[in-house]
Amino acid sequence: MSLTTTRTTRAPWQLFANTAAERTALARRQFFEEGVRPSGLVGEAVIQSWMRCNRAHENTRRAVVFDAVTPSRLHATLGRNRELLAAAQIDLHSMESALAGTDCRVLLADAQGVIVHATQHDAAAQQPILRQTARVGINIAESVIGTSAPGIVAATGQACTVNGAEHYYDCLSTMQCAAAPIRDVHGHLAGVLDVTAESRRFGFDAASMVALFATTIENRLLQAQSHDHLVLRFQASPSLFGTPLEGLAGIATDGTVAWMNTAGAGLI
Repeated sequence: MSLTTTRTTRAPWQLFANTAAERTALARRQFFEEGVRPSGLVGEAVIQSWMRCNRAHENTRRAVVFDAVTPSRLHATLGRNRELLAAAQIDLHSMESALAGTDCRVLLADAQGVIVHATQHDAAAQQPILRQTARVGINIAESVIGTSAPGIVAATGQACTVNGAEHYYDCLSTMQCAAAPIRDVHGHLAGVLDVTAESRRFGFDAASMVALFATTIENRLLQAQSHDHLVLRFQASPSLFGTPLEGLAGIATDGTVAWMNTAGAGLI
C-alpha cells in the first residue's frame, strides 16, 4: 500500500470525529480505503504496525486462529525463560490480586511473543477471544495476530496501548491491551508484560500500571542475572530504595559498568 498525506475530499469528516472510536474508524477508512496516513487520529506505533501488517497482504476481515506452538517449542521456551518467570512470579501475583475485581487478564510473553504466563479467570465463558488467547503457549506476535500492544512491544521494544479497532484484524476490535517491555542485563528484550480486557474499556490507567510492574520485574531480573557483578543501588532519596524508582547498576570485576536500569540512567 502506498500512503500519502495529501488531504482527500473526505478529510473534513475529521471535524466530527469527537470520540476515540470515531477517530479510529476515520483512521481505518483513511488508511485501508483511501491510502492516506491517518496521523493524529491513532498513535504512530499503531500506524507503523498497520503498515507492517499490510505489507504481508493480510485481509483485515479474516479470522485469527490462536494456535499454541508445538510442545517441543513450548518446552524450550519455558526452559529459556526460567529466570524471567522466577523474577516475575511475585509481581504477577500482585498484579492479579490488584485486578481481581475486574475482567482483565495479565499476560507475560517471551521476546518472540509466546505466552509463558496467563491469568486464569472465572469470566472466561463471557470472553470468547480471551478464552482462546490467554493460554500458555499461544503465540501473540504481530506476525501471527496483527496489531496488538504485546505484538508491538515484541516487534519494537517500546511500550504501547492498543484500543478497540486499533487492532489490525476486525475480529479483535473488542479488545483493549496495554503492554511494556522487560529487558535483560544485555539490554535485549527479555519479555513483554501485558494487561488485556475484552468487550470493555479499562477503568484505570492500564499503561501506567503495566509499566510500573514491568519495571519491577526488570529490576528483579537484572539482579538475578548479575552472578558476577556487584549490584550498586542508588537514588537521590533513601526512601525510594526498593521501589521502581531506585537506580541499579551492575559493576563488572574490572570496575566497568556492565549494565544500568532506566531509573539509574536517568539519575546519571
